[in-house]
Amino acid sequence: MAKAFASTSDLSEKPVSFTEIGPDLYAFTAQGDPNTGIIVGDDGCIVFDAQATPAMARGVIERVRSVTDKPIKHVVLSHYHAVRVLGASAYGAERVVASAETHRLVAERGQQDWDSEYGRFPRLFRDAESIPGLTWPNLTFTGAMSIYLGKREVRLMQLGGGHTSGDIVAWVPDAKVMLTGDLIEYHSACYCGDAKLREWPGTLDRILSFRPAAVVPGRGDALVGSGTVAEAAAMTRDFVTTLYGTAERSVARGQSLHETFAAARESMDPKFSGYAIYEHCQPFNVARAYDEASGIDDPVIWTAERDREVWAAMNA
Repeated sequence: MAKAFASTSDLSEKPVSFTEIGPDLYAFTAQGDPNTGIIVGDDGCIVFDAQATPAMARGVIERVRSVTDKPIKHVVLSHYHAVRVLGASAYGAERVVASAETHRLVAERGQQDWDSEYGRFPRLFRDAESIPGLTWPNLTFTGAMSIYLGKREVRLMQLGGGHTSGDIVAWVPDAKVMLTGDLIEYHSACYCGDAKLREWPGTLDRILSFRPAAVVPGRGDALVGSGTVAEAAAMTRDFVTTLYGTAERSVARGQSLHETFAAARESMDPKFSGYAIYEHCQPFNVARAYDEASGIDDPVIWTAERDREVWAAMNA
């Protein structure tokens, strides 16, 4: 029997947790589905990553309203992927904030990414008809910027490439809490189809240099305590370096993409096959790692058609 494409057979809803990880700081998590972070300040809130549809974003809003009636003033996007951004309209925020690089990527490949992700993981796009169109940031920056919620500073920073070339993190200095998006995962596979794999470990080093007391990762449980943060960063680093190291060796040996996929399964399955979305990610991860090891720096755009072709070739 042919293996079901990507996550099309994953139809079970995951129970949601809403965890306070610092003073007026919350993580909305759902057992390996995309996470959202909430920062509450003196005069309003920030939502960090918006969910995939307005209907799904309303689930976040309900949890926010259980702890505060302050307005959601800003939606911050860690990167451009559809499951993170297409629910942004539900919040009615004054600003949708992202890196300038993320804005460029939305313009270059946002529609293709939407079509691709919806085809791979339809459960994450509940009530897809509620999406009004691509989410366009209306405030962008390069390097770093601060948003002030009254006296509370939220520092948005580009610490380096990793999951995408446009990744940003949010740092809340008064609580020593960081929201990392998919730069850190916990007991979840890293999706690397649009990654900068050689840069990613250095970006993790820069995250850890802040010594965060807690982290909202991209997927997996909220990380509370420096030991848990270090564990999750080590898991992420191991995943990324094992993937890229395998691809680099295969390319050096002149092996094909299909041979590289087999080598990656041999090196990665024993450690990572129990992680959330591992089977979904692996064909796309190996394709990107093989490209980067072959000198293709800018990730090739994923389309719904390319997804199916790569999946079929890897799983033949």
